[in-house]
Amino acid sequence: MADITLVNLNMLFMRYGEGIERELHVPLGPLYLTRALEDAGFSVDFRDYQTVASDDPFEMETFLAFLADPAPVIGLSCMANLLPFTILAIKALKARYPDRRIVLGGVGSKSVEDKILTRFPWVEIISRGEGEITAPELLRALHDGCDLSTVKGISYRAKGTVHHNADRERIADLDAIPFPAWHKIDLNRYAGYGMMTSRGCPYPCTFCSVAPVWNLESRFRSPANIVAEMKELNRQAGVDLFLFQDEFFVSSREHVVAFCRELMKSGLDVEWKAFGRVNLVDRDMMQAMADCGCVELRFGIESGSDKVLGLTKKGFTAAETLDVVPQAVEIFPRTDTFFIWGFPFETMEDFNQTLFQMVSFRMMGARILPSLLSLLPQTEIYREWKDKAELEFCPYLLPEFVFTGHEICHGGNMEIPEKHAAYFDLIRENPDIFPGFLHMGLEDNVLPKLALLRQFGFYPDPNLQEANAESCGAHSPHYQPPQELATRTGR
Repeated sequence: MADITLVNLNMLFMRYGEGIERELHVPLGPLYLTRALEDAGFSVDFRDYQTVASDDPFEMETFLAFLADPAPVIGLSCMANLLPFTILAIKALKARYPDRRIVLGGVGSKSVEDKILTRFPWVEIISRGEGEITAPELLRALHDGCDLSTVKGISYRAKGTVHHNADRERIADLDAIPFPAWHKIDLNRYAGYGMMTSRGCPYPCTFCSVAPVWNLESRFRSPANIVAEMKELNRQAGVDLFLFQDEFFVSSREHVVAFCRELMKSGLDVEWKAFGRVNLVDRDMMQAMADCGCVELRFGIESGSDKVLGLTKKGFTAAETLDVVPQAVEIFPRTDTFFIWGFPFETMEDFNQTLFQMVSFRMMGARILPSLLSLLPQTEIYREWKDKAELEFCPYLLPEFVFTGHEICHGGNMEIPEKHAAYFDLIRENPDIFPGFLHMGLEDNVLPKLALLRQFGFYPDPNLQEANAESCGAHSPHYQPPQELATRTGR
């Protein structure tokens, strides 16, 4: 028997009426963890729940069948959107396998570890932060029956008391981390391959749920290390289109130019996509990126209002955005612009400035990807506003960032099937654990802005049978077909 069964629960799964859209993306985080555990001498039974052969992966018996005969320790990795499902899945696992030790990992539990351990007694251990060092230490302690108090980077319950051990120090040299355990999966089954060229972002954007995971500290891989991974994936599985998923790929001109030089030197004939910041790029840098295979640059614009940009600490102005985006549209085959709407302090005047900018960029040829604000618990904006405004759950409207796959999308509205109501009941009963699913100012803030977005074609009109929207958010595959999401050829 393996020492640990490690399960990836992150998936792209959406229901649209009677149809289902799903796409397999290589689970980077769990595979990095698997490699670290194997290098430490442990046997890992890795299971990717994306691959479950079911049209309803959220049926608990389907999940339990997929997890049949697990190792003595079970590790589950999830993001915020599937945290409710994962909590109930752990309960079901504990009922079926009461002797197994279960560890919850991934970013889904960030900032609510104490609340989860206090309210859900079947959750006993939560791993925080980077896992490459923590996981082998924790597994060794569990295997040997040792006291968990010495393992940094975990929270756990012992004898009815919740404990939070000291944070694990960040890994300084990312080049020292071995490549993911690709041998545990069939790479050719996957439609998308992302890569992480850095970990962490120093920008304190108040709505961001990613930078707080890394405590606003950034670490970088060397260009040679990044290109070496690209070469290996190209050799093993013919991957020739990569998505650099980290939001701080464009950290400096020197870093980007060095990467472009290294990629050109390698002779690899590949294409790639990346995220950028409008205050860190210029025409020469963008041209260098395009010349060595960058086919898509993605910008987090967020707002067309300088007031909102200031309050969210974006670090640039609307004027800078208006200067950079048209240049990017000229240089790259595709330029994506992400916008966030529904801020509790965003007046209709602020919103109209954003809407005007969205329409302008669309006319220039950029793709517009608006997303309703998701108030995840680690964000500064949630901490600041949680006592100022009431959190409201809307059964027909969720922020795109936390679409779960349980709900059914009908045009611009959603339906919660009765058989999956328990997951949303859990959200309603614990708004301080799952605030990302809720809204601030539904009637006077969110719905009036949604109506305007629909009027300008950015969201589908629920009264029309055919979807008529250009997009409905960064995380909805319905308006970004699989060929647009894919990071492999065959698109």
